[in-house]
Amino acid sequence: MIVDPLAEIVTMLQPSASFSKLVEYAGRWRIRRDVEGKPVFFAVLEGACRLVGVGRSPIVVRAGDFVLSPSTDKQVIESIDAPAHGIDMVPAEIGEGRYRVGPADAPVNLRMQVGLCSFASPDAALLVSLLPAIVVARDEPRLAQLLHLVGDETRQFRPGRELVLERLLEVLLIEALRCGSDTVPVPSLARGLADDRLAAALRAIHARPEHGWTVAALAAEAAMSRSAFFARFSRVVGLPPMGYLVAWRMALAKRLLSTRDLAIEGVAARVGYGSASTFSTAFTRHVGTPPMRYARTAAR
Repeated sequence: MIVDPLAEIVTMLQPSASFSKLVEYAGRWRIRRDVEGKPVFFAVLEGACRLVGVGRSPIVVRAGDFVLSPSTDKQVIESIDAPAHGIDMVPAEIGEGRYRVGPADAPVNLRMQVGLCSFASPDAALLVSLLPAIVVARDEPRLAQLLHLVGDETRQFRPGRELVLERLLEVLLIEALRCGSDTVPVPSLARGLADDRLAAALRAIHARPEHGWTVAALAAEAAMSRSAFFARFSRVVGLPPMGYLVAWRMALAKRLLSTRDLAIEGVAARVGYGSASTFSTAFTRHVGTPPMRYARTAAR
């Protein structure tokens, strides 16, 4: 069975929509998105703006572009002619699902459909760290259509709303990650999957997390020497191979424990540990609490 690590991680994040809104921007403006403190995605419908993040060059996005920022890092969004210094602005609601940034009497120079979401996974920080910090997809109309569907669903209260939103967001995030470009050259799972040799090892881990993987065995999957594979994996993905394997196993273990469908021995076997005691020791060291206690807490 072919396993898609990117799809697995997005699904495990358990995304849910906070809301989707149409925002128009006028005059010279600047807004800090860390005020919201949530992952953000938006489609530029008209005009252009500049994204400014810590430690990276500004990015100009224009009509037809779709932007996904899974992390909650500080980020400034500003007009192309934004003043060098000035007061940060806050969107003002002007109608149902519609907001405005900038002076009321200034001409509109940008319109965007903006969505905010949350990740319910207890491993959200780890999983998000494996994704690119920001992704820009250009000329992908399907993304704008998906965002429109998310916005429509968030404003309605139809039966099955939460499930529909979760599935729409999963598709939206996967589509953005697979067709967009990683604009920040930092280690991530997406960069690893873009490397044919590393992708083979990553898919092997996700297809058989219970297997007794070693660095040498994963290097063989990648058709590389052990030392070259270790250095390349660590540099591109951001974790050493065994570190990634353990982190993924623990994320899977948390999901299995929270469902309470398996005893500890069953969970241990599913994530590659020969005994419940060995698994319990590793889980406690990684998570900070024994698996039985974690299962009880997660079930509340």
